[in-house]
Amino acid sequence: MLISVNNEPNRNEFQILINETLLSLENESKLNSKKYLQLLGNKLEDEVYDILCNHAKGTVFEGSIELISGQKFPDIIANKYYGIEVKTTKANHWKSTGSSILESTRVEGIERIFMLFGKMINPIEFRCRPYEECLSEVVVTHSPRYLIDMNLQKGKTIFDKIEIPYDVLRNQSNPIKTVLDYYRKQMKQGDDVWYLDKESNSSSIIIQMWHNLSIFDRNMLMIQGFCLFPELVSKRPDKFNRFALWLATRKSIICPNVRDVFTAGGQGIIFHGGNEYKNIPQILMRLHSNMEAVKDNLAAFSTEELNNYWEIKTNNDDKLINWQKQILS
Repeated sequence: MLISVNNEPNRNEFQILINETLLSLENESKLNSKKYLQLLGNKLEDEVYDILCNHAKGTVFEGSIELISGQKFPDIIANKYYGIEVKTTKANHWKSTGSSILESTRVEGIERIFMLFGKMINPIEFRCRPYEECLSEVVVTHSPRYLIDMNLQKGKTIFDKIEIPYDVLRNQSNPIKTVLDYYRKQMKQGDDVWYLDKESNSSSIIIQMWHNLSIFDRNMLMIQGFCLFPELVSKRPDKFNRFALWLATRKSIICPNVRDVFTAGGQGIIFHGGNEYKNIPQILMRLHSNMEAVKDNLAAFSTEELNNYWEIKTNNDDKLINWQKQILS
């Protein structure tokens, strides 16, 4: 955490400090990518601290910066008014689970917070935006938390959807009730709200029934299932179990007839390479017709997530090859 003793920092000067810090992070990560790829979590906070100290020279922040450990929000505060929350990911996207909507650990007096996000894969990238502008939804672990999306368009934040400004919501006595009331209004018949006990998991705050999903969403989940669970194309009697559990625990979706997602429709014909293949099981028909989307989703999944579900080691270069080997086996 960063602390500055000045009371009224200038917003433009603080923005300049952020911009210079981002530029240095980008330049130094290009020169020493091996080092930066290891700067995950609070390790990046240390690097940001050093760079901020350097760029603070000659500004109102000079000599006022201190790095403090502890579970506080945000990670960095300046002039007891501004803050910077630092996040990292090794996945090829700009999303992450953020802080609790209760903000019980928020540093007193901090009014304006920025999200500094590092995507720690080649090529390494950094982005920084006002915190409330990149909070798209609320998800749940042991309590409701914000979902961060650094690509979020203006007007699409959770606060725009609820129609309550961030500063108003965070100062409510019970912001969770306000958020739950909003999501309850979005629910379809058969849906419910829930909490997960494991902080390592995050999911939608609404439990949905499979038949309430759009055709597009069903197809995307099926494609992600092919990516994460190669056993789906096997003859194992329990081949659908892990996909069903993933839907429930990670996507908050209940699918009573999970087998039908892949097998409904009987056998069919595939035309490939000028040849005709008859009596093909429907699950292979679906896989064949969605192969390009499967490849795209494999590229988007982090190697850590694939390693976890595949129970083998892979890397960014060999994702597709390793997936093909499992499918063929």
